[in-house]
Amino acid sequence: MSELSIQINWSRKESELIPGQFSSEHEVVYNETFKVTSDTAPDWGGSAANTNPEQALAASLSSCHMMTFLALAAKAKWPVCDYQDHAFAYLGKNQKGQMSVNRITLNPIVSFDDYFEVNEASLEKMHDRAHRYCFIANSLDKSVEVNINKE
Repeated sequence: MSELSIQINWSRKESELIPGQFSSEHEVVYNETFKVTSDTAPDWGGSAANTNPEQALAASLSSCHMMTFLALAAKAKWPVCDYQDHAFAYLGKNQKGQMSVNRITLNPIVSFDDYFEVNEASLEKMHDRAHRYCFIANSLDKSVEVNINKE
């Protein structure tokens, strides 16, 4: 079993910790070197200049889906030359009435070498397989809906 870790660093900036009146801006450190400033989502008082956990979740799913897709495409000898995605995380209430990320939409666009053509059904099947094998997708609650859109 792998153990993967991050470090979270937060310090109070205000004189007191008062509900709704403190900054949640913090630092997330990956591999003891790569630092990202994170905060609550702007709708909840965070800075739009920082990332937030909901975006990080969508990024994790998008990245995992891409890496899984590329691994499967390599096995199938599909010459992928470019992969782009613009993912969205949506906040709402889950089945228990709690706030949650209740939908994540992936919008991958995959390009191949000029000589290669793949039909839409095969591409959709490969994306479906990538979703089924993606570690992050398998870790999310069943209420999370992932839509794979193709252009």
